Amino acid sequence: MNIKTLRFARFNISLSRVQTFVGLTAGILSITGALVAFLKAPSDKGRLVTIVQDAKTEKALPDATIEILTPADVLVTTLTPNSSGEARYTLSEGHYRVRVNHPQYPSEIREVRLISGENTELHVQMRSGNSLGNAVRRVFHR
Repeated sequence: MNIKTLRFARFNISLSRVQTFVGLTAGILSITGALVAFLKAPSDKGRLVTIVQDAKTEKALPDATIEILTPADVLVTTLTPNSSGEARYTLSEGHYRVRVNHPQYPSEIREVRLISGENTELHVQMRSGNSLGNAVRRVFHR
């Protein structure tokens, strides 16, 4: 029995024809995917990925609240992290302020710049306690 002449019992098709069909299909799909990626208009949006954790234990804090604000402190949206402390949101390119609140921690505020077509990852480490630094942050950033 020769492999080149092996025929599929039901369809009576040779193995070389199946290989030709699979190869042509893969080539057409590859070229189509490349054309779609090349011709796609560039996006003016960027994705913000915020990860909220406890500073000491590095455990995720899914019960935190993430507020995304403009530089003029206008609220854009409010997010809740998933079980791994991560929240994602797509925004227009530009500067934003991210405020993270949690009932057991002082608020944390970060400045972030989003670039279109890119993911920007922001790690926020929540620190417990009533240190002077946290008190100053609460007074001047709310």
